[in-house]
Amino acid sequence: MTNEMTSSSQKIWTKDFFSISFVHFIVFVIFYTLLTTLPLYVVNDLKGTEAQGGLIVTSMLLAAILIRPFSGNLLESAGKEKVLKGSVLLFTITTFGYMWVEGFTALILLRFIHGLSFGIATTATAAIAADALPAKRRGEGLGYFTMAMNLAVVAGPFIGLTLIQFVSFYHLFIILIIFMIIGVICTFFINVPETEKTKESLQKRKLSLDSLFEFRAMPISLISSLVAFAYAGIVSFISVYASNIGLGHMSNYFFLVFAVTMLAFRPFLGRLFDQLGPKIVILPCLFLFSCGLIVLSIAESGLLFLLSAALIGVGYGTILPCVLSLAVQYAPDTRNGHATATFFTLYDLGIAVGSYILGIVVSMTGFSHMFVYSSILVVITAAGFYFLLNRSEAKEKVGLHYEKADNR
Repeated sequence: MTNEMTSSSQKIWTKDFFSISFVHFIVFVIFYTLLTTLPLYVVNDLKGTEAQGGLIVTSMLLAAILIRPFSGNLLESAGKEKVLKGSVLLFTITTFGYMWVEGFTALILLRFIHGLSFGIATTATAAIAADALPAKRRGEGLGYFTMAMNLAVVAGPFIGLTLIQFVSFYHLFIILIIFMIIGVICTFFINVPETEKTKESLQKRKLSLDSLFEFRAMPISLISSLVAFAYAGIVSFISVYASNIGLGHMSNYFFLVFAVTMLAFRPFLGRLFDQLGPKIVILPCLFLFSCGLIVLSIAESGLLFLLSAALIGVGYGTILPCVLSLAVQYAPDTRNGHATATFFTLYDLGIAVGSYILGIVVSMTGFSHMFVYSSILVVITAAGFYFLLNRSEAKEKVGLHYEKADNR
């Protein structure tokens, strides 16, 4: 009987975890669908410029980065369930707004509000997912959870770019609204047990750096920011790079191979992370990510191009959930909302800054050199992670030593 209860308590795929992962997936599908189609909408329907199309993308990401530090405090003060339902509902309403926007200025404002709701909603879903998982299987579980985001990277652009070949943008927005209504309904099937608020947490509701960030999760979140910086070169320039090397017809397959290899290896590597610890999984995955960038820099054939996608899919695709799991692990349960907010703030910042700086690097040195420099950054990040983990393990040993001494 005890074994059955233990087995039940260690389950990952509960109703709550499945529902929150599905909501997370839908939100990111909408995000990536609009990310790839709205620049076309600006240029073709609103008769704007390519620069304005790019600003549409930047405005939403900027809003998400600005709101994330406040999201953790909001989750703690208002409650995760209320914040989840409210932010997903606001995300749905702003998706509705695209049907009536007729000018560029109004669209920028709508995108900014959409970004605010996106930043809060995705912080809430990550915090609730961490709560729904058993501590001993959190690495594996968050691997499945963040897989929803990675799959949305493939599904969103595919859905958007396919649909606009057959329907108008107006009808595309209607389809996205239907998706989001399903997402809103799903939030009512999620049981969110609120964490008991400590006296310390109640005192820290006043606006301060500590109320915005979880500093215990900051070092590992900086690791995620550097990894995101290197990955930004792929997200921003892979299609242009593929065209430049005569493989434009294969650019769509890059993320397909990325997704397949990620799906194939992540469950196994997630379990390995929980059983053997972060060092055994994250360091080899950083090495694979770095190798993938090197292969990409010298890709002159479709085989090398897709091989790089496979290496990056296993490497980068595994790093994100593992590092997120560590960020949550380093913070107390009452602060996991702040931990996820800190993590995603620095992750988004890495993508945003990386896209800009690597764009300058490309204009000065070319794509191949940019990927090589990104690979070097990943190696430096691996060294930083190794140092960080060793320091953390040393502190734990010192703590255990003093604990044993006190017991004597």
